[in-house]
Amino acid sequence: MTSHEPNGRPPERILLVSADIGEGHNATARAVEEAARRLWPGCESARLDTLRVMGPGVGPLFRWIYVRNVESTPWLYDLFYDALWRWRWFATASRRFVGAWVGPLLRRRIRRWQPDLVISTYPMATAGLDRMRRRGEVRAPVAAFVSDFCPHPFWVYPEIDLHYVMSEASLRALYRAQPDATGAVSVPPVTSAFHPRERRGARLELGMAAEGFQVLIACGSLSFGSVERAVDTALAEPAVDRVIVACGRNDELRGRLSEREEAAGKLLPLGWVEDMPGLTAAADAVVSNAGGATALETMACGRTMIMFEPIAGHGRANAELMARAGLAELCPTSESLAVTLRELATNPERLHRDEQRVLERATAGDFTEQVAALAELPRHRGARRLRHSDRFFAHAADPVVPQQTGAVLRLRDGPEERTAGQWADYLAGLIERRARALPMLHSVLVERGSRGPRWHTARVIEPWDHLEHRTTGDREGIIREFFTAAVPTDRPPWQLMVLRSGDETLILAKLHHALGDGIAVTNTLVRLLRDDPEDVERAPRPHGRAARRPVSVARLRYLVRSRTHEALTVARGLRGLAAAGPAPRSPLDVDSTSARVFGTAELPASEVRARARARGVPTSVFLIGLTAEALHRTLAERTGTTPGQYVRVMVPRTTRSPRDSSGAGMFGNHTVAVSVDLPVGPMSTEQRLREVSERLLAGQHDGQPVAAGIAMAALGALPAPLHRLVVRSIYQRRFFNALVSAMPGSRRPPRVWGALVAEVLPILPLAPGVGTAIGLINWGETVGIGITADARLEWLPSRVAERLRECFGELLDRPGTAGPSEAAREEARR
Repeated sequence: MTSHEPNGRPPERILLVSADIGEGHNATARAVEEAARRLWPGCESARLDTLRVMGPGVGPLFRWIYVRNVESTPWLYDLFYDALWRWRWFATASRRFVGAWVGPLLRRRIRRWQPDLVISTYPMATAGLDRMRRRGEVRAPVAAFVSDFCPHPFWVYPEIDLHYVMSEASLRALYRAQPDATGAVSVPPVTSAFHPRERRGARLELGMAAEGFQVLIACGSLSFGSVERAVDTALAEPAVDRVIVACGRNDELRGRLSEREEAAGKLLPLGWVEDMPGLTAAADAVVSNAGGATALETMACGRTMIMFEPIAGHGRANAELMARAGLAELCPTSESLAVTLRELATNPERLHRDEQRVLERATAGDFTEQVAALAELPRHRGARRLRHSDRFFAHAADPVVPQQTGAVLRLRDGPEERTAGQWADYLAGLIERRARALPMLHSVLVERGSRGPRWHTARVIEPWDHLEHRTTGDREGIIREFFTAAVPTDRPPWQLMVLRSGDETLILAKLHHALGDGIAVTNTLVRLLRDDPEDVERAPRPHGRAARRPVSVARLRYLVRSRTHEALTVARGLRGLAAAGPAPRSPLDVDSTSARVFGTAELPASEVRARARARGVPTSVFLIGLTAEALHRTLAERTGTTPGQYVRVMVPRTTRSPRDSSGAGMFGNHTVAVSVDLPVGPMSTEQRLREVSERLLAGQHDGQPVAAGIAMAALGALPAPLHRLVVRSIYQRRFFNALVSAMPGSRRPPRVWGALVAEVLPILPLAPGVGTAIGLINWGETVGIGITADARLEWLPSRVAERLRECFGELLDRPGTAGPSEAAREEARR
C-alpha cells in the first residue's frame, strides 16, 4: 500500500465504530484498540455502538430480526443477500438509505470527538461514514475492517480510504462488489491472546485431558444455527474423544445439552467463556457456521476450521470462499461432517498439513503494522462524474488530436554528475511516496458508455508505468516524440521523462487535459517534485456553517443591485457569444495530423512586468498583445497580411477563487475560454498592443467569461453522447484559429533534489483543424513560452519564437507608454 510522506505526528484520538450484534464486530474493534495502545501509548480511543447511535430500541429490534431470519426465515435472508449482488441499484439504494440514517447521527459524535483516525468494524457504520466523506463532513482517514471472509456489497463503500479484508480471494470479492473501492489483505484482526500455542499445554492449563482428539463447536456469541446437529454428528463419531460446545449467551442451548445423559464424559457444554484463546488452542478442530470472528480466531491459533451447514446469506458465502482459499473445510451435511472429522482424527499428517496452511496465512503480516498504516492513509475517492469543464476535454479528445497539456521543466544549479538514470530513480521514489496523496495523479479516466466518463481511483501507482529517462544529444527530437505520443488511459493518464542533454537536465511532463488546466498541472508537479513539500492534505475546515449576516434594508438593496448587474452582464455575454459567428479563414488553419512540432522562447520576467506596468495593463494582457505582434510579423513574412485582418484565438480565463490556490481545489479544469479577435494586419506595435488590450478588457466587461461558464455548465448537463457530439462540433477551426494562454506561475521557483526549477515551458494541446497553440507562463526570472503546432505548420513555431524575442527587444529599446483608453482601464478596475 502506498501512502504520502508521514507527517511525523501520531494520532491523538481514534474513534472505533462497531455494533453490539453478536460479538464479532466488537471483537475486531478490541483487536484494533489493543494494537493502537501498543503503537501510540498516549492516544485516546473511543468506541461507538452504531445501533445505539441509531436510536432507542434499534439494537434489540435488529438483533431480534437477525436471529429470526437466520433461525426461522433463512430464505428471506438469502433473498436480501442475493439481491444485493444481483441488482446494483438495489444495493446502492439500500446503502444510501442506511447512510442517510446513520451519517447525520455519527456526524454529531465525530464533531464532538474530533478524531484523527476513524475505523469501522460494522457495515452500517461504514455506510454512514461513506456518506459523510462524500459530503466533506469528515476529513480524518477512514478505514474499515471487513471481518467477513466474503465482503458483500453492504460491507464495501467507494469513499472509504481502505478496507482490510481477510484473503486475496476476499479482495477479489471486494472489487466485484464495488469496483471503485480500495482494499488490502490483513492478517486476522484478533487480540494478541489468539496466537499459535502448543495444544497439550493449553489443555493442561484448562484442566482438560491432554490426549485424544477434541472438537470445539463455536457458533458465535448467539450460538444459533445447526449447533445441535453438529453435536450429534461429533458424538456419534468414534474417532472423536471429546466434544466441547461454546454456547455463548444461548442459555437455552446450554441447558438442553447439559441434560443429555448419554453423552456424559464426552460432551462438555460451556456458557460464556472468558478464555476463548485457550479453548481454541486446546482443540484439534473447530466447527462453526458463519465465518466471522470465530473463524479469524481459529486461524490466528493455527487450528483447522470446519464450516458445517453455514447459516444463510453471508455465512454461506464466507464458507464457500474460505473453502476455495484452502482455509476451511466445508461440510454442508452431517454425513460430510462425520467423514471430515474421521479423516482429521485418524490422519495426523493431514491435520498437520491443514494447520500449517492456515498458520502460513495467519502470520503473513504484522497486525500492529497494518493498524499503524491507517494513520497515514491518503484520501481515496470513489468513481465520480467529471466536472462539466473536465468532461469537455474528455469528449474533445480523439486519436488524431489528443487533449493533453504539459510542460518542460529546465533545472539549473544542480550537481552536474547525476545521470538521467539517477534522476529517474529519485523521481520514482517521490512518486512512490507522494502520488497517492495528489488526486490528479491517481485518477483513472474510465468510459462508462451512455453514462459518460468517470474518474476511478487507481488501486496501485507503479512509478515506472509513468516514468522514463533518456540521455541524448537530439533534445528537440526527444521532446517532439514525447509530447506527440498520447498518454495511456489504462492507468492514471500522465507521464514524466527525465532528459539529460549535454550538461542540461530537463523534466518533461504531460497529462490528459481532463485532469486539469495549466495552473493545476504546474501546481501538482511542484507538489510532487519539490524538496520542501507542503502537506498534501489541506487543513481541516471548521465544522458547522458560517453565521449568516443579518439582512438589513441597505444590504437587501445592495444584493438586488448586484444581482441585477450580474444578470445584465450574463445577458450581454450570452449575446456576444451568439453573435460572434464563425472564425475567419487563416493560414493557421490546417487539416489535423497526429504529428506535432514545437518551439520555445524565453523573455526576462522583470522587464515584461515593467513594460506591462508602463502601459497600465496586466502582464497577461501585455503578453497576449506581444503574441499578436509576433503572429503578424510571422504571417506577413509567410503569406502577407491585409488591413483589418485578424485571427480568432481562444484565451482561457481562470475561475479559481484565492482559496483554490492549492490542495484538492487544484484538481480539474477551473477555467473558461473566451474568444478574442487579435488584429494581425499592418499597424504599429504600440497600436496593436493598445487594440489587443482594449479588446480583452471589453470582452471581460461584456461578460463573456461568465457567459462561457454558464454555457459550458449547460452543455455538461446533456446526456454523454449528445454532449460529445456538441463538443466536437464547436471545439474546432470553424470557431477559432488558435489557442493562446497566459498563465501565472511562481516568482519563487522550487528546488528538486537541490536543483532549481529555473524555467517552465508550457506545452498546450491543439483542437481539430486548429494548428497553433501558444502558452506563456511567468516563472521566476523568466517568462517561458511554448509554441505547439501541427506538423503541417512546421515553419511556424521557430519563426513565432524569433519574432517574439525580436519585437520584445524593440520594446526594450523604446519602452513606450501607450495603453488602453481610460474608459477601458476603468472597466478593468471595476
